[in-house]
Amino acid sequence: MFVEFLNDQLLGFFNMAGDIIEGFNDILVNLMMLIPAVLFAAIVAGLAYWVSRKWGLTLFTLIGLLLIINLGYWEQTIDTLALVLTAVIISIILGIPLGIWSSQSDRASGIISPILDFMQTMPAFVYLIPSILFFGIGVVPGIIASVIFAMPPTIRLTNLGIRQVPEDLVEAANAFGSTTSQKLFKVQLPLAMGTIMAGINQSIMLALSMVVIASLVGAPGLGVEVYRAVQRIEVGLGFESGLAIVILAIILDRITQNLKPGKKG
Repeated sequence: MFVEFLNDQLLGFFNMAGDIIEGFNDILVNLMMLIPAVLFAAIVAGLAYWVSRKWGLTLFTLIGLLLIINLGYWEQTIDTLALVLTAVIISIILGIPLGIWSSQSDRASGIISPILDFMQTMPAFVYLIPSILFFGIGVVPGIIASVIFAMPPTIRLTNLGIRQVPEDLVEAANAFGSTTSQKLFKVQLPLAMGTIMAGINQSIMLALSMVVIASLVGAPGLGVEVYRAVQRIEVGLGFESGLAIVILAIILDRITQNLKPGKKG
C-alpha cells in the first residue's frame, strides 16, 4: 500500500528522476562510443599509468581492454561502464553529504547506521521490485538498485574518515577561530580523503557486482550476456562475458586505489 501511495502521489517526480538518470547514462554511453575502441583503450591505459606510475598496471589495462575488443564485447562493456559510473556518481553525490552529516552528529549517525545495515543486508534482488514499479523496465531501475546496494560504503567510510581525524588538529583549528565549514573543508575532509576514496572504491566494486542483477530488469551491458549464457547453458559465452567483467573490475579497482593520497608514484 505504501509503494502504491508513493507511485500515485510522486509519479511526476519518479518520471522526471528517471528521465534525468537515463539521459545522463545515455550521454556517457554516447560520449564513450564516439571514441574509437582502440584509442579509448590507450587513453584508459594512459590514465592507469598517470595515477600509478606502474607499467604492470598500464600493460594489463591495455591488453585487457584489447582482449575485450577482440572478443566482441566492447559495446556491452561501454554500457556496463556507463551504468557503473552513473550509479557511483549518484552514490557520491548522496553518500558523501550523508557521511559528513553522520560525522558531525551522533544522533544522525544513530539514525543512518541501521538504515545502512538494512540496505547492505537486504537481498539485492528485492530492490528491483519497487524500482520497476517506480521507473519501469530498462537501465534506470538497474541503476537505482545499484545505488542502493553500493552507496553504504561511501557513507560509512566518509563518516569514519572524518571521525578519525586527530583531535589535536581539530582543537588547533578551533583555537585559530575556524568556523565549522572551514574546519570541515580545510582540515577534516583533506585528512579523511584517503578513507573516503576507499569508500568510493568499494562502491564502484559493489555497483559492478550488480550488473548481472540489473540485466534482469532490462539494463544493457555485460550482465545481459552472462544472463543469456546461464539461460542457454553456454559455458564459453558465460566465461567470455564474465572475463570481461573481471577485467573491467580490476582496472577500475586499481585505478581508484591509486587515486588515494600518497599512493601515486
